[in-house]
Amino acid sequence: MKPVNNETIVRQLNWRYATKKFDASRKIQTPDWKTLEQSLVLSPSSGGLQPWKFFVVTDPEVRAKLRGAAYNQSQVTDASHLVVFAARVGFAAADVQRHIDRTADVRGVTLESLEAYKNMMLGVVSRPAAQVDAWAARQAYIALGTFLNTAAMLGIDACPMEGFDPAQFNEILGLDKKGYTAVVIATSGYRAEDDGYAKLAKVRYSSEDVITNVA
Repeated sequence: MKPVNNETIVRQLNWRYATKKFDASRKIQTPDWKTLEQSLVLSPSSGGLQPWKFFVVTDPEVRAKLRGAAYNQSQVTDASHLVVFAARVGFAAADVQRHIDRTADVRGVTLESLEAYKNMMLGVVSRPAAQVDAWAARQAYIALGTFLNTAAMLGIDACPMEGFDPAQFNEILGLDKKGYTAVVIATSGYRAEDDGYAKLAKVRYSSEDVITNVA
């Protein structure tokens, strides 16, 4: 199945950019937003373990506080939606078991048949806590990429942002009490007509510079 042609994919990836100024009057329609949410749910992760949670913030008062914790960047309040990509802190054996239980239920198989897979995943979380937390944070970036590309295919603007204070975000949203920590954020909506960055040529190295084929 090939629902989108090659030209469309390349065109939309060229069209997208890290939107610096959003049109605060335009909101993402519900069907499109549901698709973006599904892109998060369906994002790949190491071992399929999904050590994350996505906090979608639309409350104006909360977003005003978050803007203060993001160096007063206007995207935080002006975009239609703000997504905080949070990683599970202290991902451990119980989280692996939860995934195994879910897998058995969805696929209609026995827990015993998943024992080898479970043991392999337990190896992932048996490393030092700092390494496991770093691994979980990297998974959040995989979801971010999926989200950004899906937005581009839908003609929706987005901006990935690392310019914020995770500790303040955790406090404002109560993430630490939920067992998560903010890793990266993304704002999404529609570019303002006067966002000058939209008219700038995309600067990328050539394929020859960044791709090496090993045959």
